[in-house]
Amino acid sequence: MGEQPIFTTRAHVFQIDPTTKKNWVPASKQAVTVSYFYDSTRNSYRIISVDGSKVIINSTITPNMTFTKTSQKFGQWADSRANTVFGLGFASEQQLTKFAEKFLEVKEAAKLARDKSQEKMETSSNHSQESGRETPSSTQASSVNGTDDEKISHGGPETEQLQSENDRLKTAVEQSNTNAKKWETELQTLKESNARLVDALQESNTNVETWKKQLATCKEESDQLRIKIAELEAQCNDANQEKERNAQLTLRVQELEAELQDKEQELENLRKQAEIIPQLMTECESITGKLQAAETANKELTGRMDTLHSDVEESHQKQGHMKGELKKFMDVLEGKIDELHEVRQGLSKLGLDN
Repeated sequence: MGEQPIFTTRAHVFQIDPTTKKNWVPASKQAVTVSYFYDSTRNSYRIISVDGSKVIINSTITPNMTFTKTSQKFGQWADSRANTVFGLGFASEQQLTKFAEKFLEVKEAAKLARDKSQEKMETSSNHSQESGRETPSSTQASSVNGTDDEKISHGGPETEQLQSENDRLKTAVEQSNTNAKKWETELQTLKESNARLVDALQESNTNVETWKKQLATCKEESDQLRIKIAELEAQCNDANQEKERNAQLTLRVQELEAELQDKEQELENLRKQAEIIPQLMTECESITGKLQAAETANKELTGRMDTLHSDVEESHQKQGHMKGELKKFMDVLEGKIDELHEVRQGLSKLGLDN
């Protein structure tokens, strides 16, 4: 079946700075997939993470490893084979807890796998030693007791026990050979994995150089864009100032248009008044004529008054009557004089306005 993923999550990947051994260096620009893999052929566990075509984590879990939580969302572990320390930044504390629990589970499984492998090796070694010790005995038994047929016929239960022991040893030797072939296969797999990792490392180095060039190009484009943005902001500021000036000018134009309409209305009123002026002049001339006639009449009345004064003494009743008429006439005359003065004042104002 090969390697199969057994747990997957997403996190930001960091590695310890190889120079200072204190600062963290980001290995990924963003959150990437981090997975536990189980290799059923080799009975081993690995943590693997790939960013694009670059392998940023390839850590085989051993029983001696420890995953440490350094904050609510950050954890780390040391890999002596890779000679580095990996750090993972998670989006939540829950994701960190799940990853830590899985690390402990995988670590225990790796420990059990190591113990079983050691037990098998010890058992195989013991069987090999027992086989080496028992073979001379069998040979000696054969030489003493004769052929196998003779041994079976003459040896009895002891011969049968030796035969079963030999069969068991043969099975152990075959198992050892099978294990040796398995280990050779695993060694070949490791060599192939190392070759693939070397190729991936070379490819990643090539990608790093390419990314450095792309980063330099992006920086240049970013600087150019910043300059353009600054120019556009300056143009926008000028445009905003121009808009403010245009708005002020628009308000001023509206005010001037309103004033112009008021002036046009006043001019229209003056035109209407100018059309009335000839009529007023005619009325003024008519009033002037009437005034002259009134003055002539006043003179005549003055003459009459002189005559009436001479006749006052003759008739008190006639005098009283004449005084009443004279009083009425004087009232009328004063009204006409007031009207004439008002007309003159109106003509004077019209003349000033024109």
